[in-house]
Amino acid sequence: MVPTSANPAAATGGDDHYDLVIIGGGPAGYGAALYGAAAGLHVALIEKAKVGGTCLHVGCIPAKELLETAAMRRHVASAAAFGIDATINGVSWSTTLDRKQTVIDQLYKGLSGLLKGRKVTVLDGHGTMAADRSVRVSGGASGDVTVTGDAVALASGSVPRTIPGFEVDGRFVVTSDELLSLPELPASAAVIGGGAIGCEFASMMADLGVEVTVLEALPKILPGCDDDITSTVVRAFKKRKITVKTGVGVTGHTPGASTTTVALADGSTLEVELVVVAVGRAPYTDGLLDAGTGVTVTERGHIAVDDRCRTGVAGVYAIGDVIATPALAHVGFAEGILVVQDLLGEDPAPVDYGRVPWCIYCHPEVAFTGLSEQAAVEAGYEVVVSKHRYIGNGRALILGEPDGMVKVIAAKRPDGTAGQVLGVHMVGPWVTEQLGQAYLAVNWEATVDDIAPFVQPHPTLSELFGETVMALTGRGLHG
Repeated sequence: MVPTSANPAAATGGDDHYDLVIIGGGPAGYGAALYGAAAGLHVALIEKAKVGGTCLHVGCIPAKELLETAAMRRHVASAAAFGIDATINGVSWSTTLDRKQTVIDQLYKGLSGLLKGRKVTVLDGHGTMAADRSVRVSGGASGDVTVTGDAVALASGSVPRTIPGFEVDGRFVVTSDELLSLPELPASAAVIGGGAIGCEFASMMADLGVEVTVLEALPKILPGCDDDITSTVVRAFKKRKITVKTGVGVTGHTPGASTTTVALADGSTLEVELVVVAVGRAPYTDGLLDAGTGVTVTERGHIAVDDRCRTGVAGVYAIGDVIATPALAHVGFAEGILVVQDLLGEDPAPVDYGRVPWCIYCHPEVAFTGLSEQAAVEAGYEVVVSKHRYIGNGRALILGEPDGMVKVIAAKRPDGTAGQVLGVHMVGPWVTEQLGQAYLAVNWEATVDDIAPFVQPHPTLSELFGETVMALTGRGLHG
């Protein structure tokens, strides 16, 4: 257990010793710093760019802000159905980018204030852990300094993955880093990768008037999602003229004057103005570890940890995108909290990665927690499934957003009735904001009978979850 005094460095006679030294200021790193400081620990946080990490500056926040701009254009385009006479004269992309940056700057200022208010020492520079577990800071405004800690947390994050034949040039080929700050929108784009990031970018660009083609090497897009959910997204994309090609590989591209021609593995080609490489993210460990630290890095580049995010070196943890867990900001927060609780000797329960919430902000939105129907069967469960569509939900019809469904997967009891809720999968309007009660149900291992009696407000989108669960009791109201 680490010291609990507000400033253990004073006891050791130095200002460069901390209870916890964190390398990386993204969600995992700053989450650990804020939580640790709130628990009374003396914390140093090292960040070579700006605190907030990928999520705040070139990830979650800017991507969702641009998706909201896209949604605004979509709403205006459908205004006539509500009796509103509105005309779209174009998209002021520079205004959109300015608004995006305003949101980022406000959140960055707030985060910086939180860290300062909790007396977290923020060091500007690149952090490298030495073999003796000290941490060297260099190349930033804080100068060349070395700090030590009773514990060290490695939270250096990730970078966009790239693929051969598609070197990022910022002109014809971009990743998420460049796409979120493009000076202007292309007329056409190919998105390589049909996962969450690819589908969000495809949806955003299509709603802003870009002709989009999604190229996915696997048999379906959104490969981690329940098949019913994925099928709904594919149908919705088709209605919006987003072309989805699955089971196709890409071999390279040939730039021209204003377009580039993408070569597909089947011999066909696709001419577009922009290629967006969205094939996931890779752990970032460049310069993180000196030789001889004893920390193990896997073949995939992740730092190896146990179920409490401990490396094989005593007092050294790794959290966030740099380890092989779901690359989600809220998972990083959870891991940061876990580390602090472990340091304090509180015997925390490991993060249950199979039950974390997932949210995908394409249109229609996708949200889920727990097992899909396919995964539940593969895990050996006999299941009972209930599905209800938003086409029968009053609030969805009022919004003009009837596409989508709520799907609940429950374990089948010996008598054939539905028991514990194993997974909840949603696609449709604002499902990312509706997942909370489903997340609690799955993680509290609630049964259908536990949930069904709770009253749902009407008319709301969220009542569809209650309706879907109630149907599993055999006494549903509307289907």
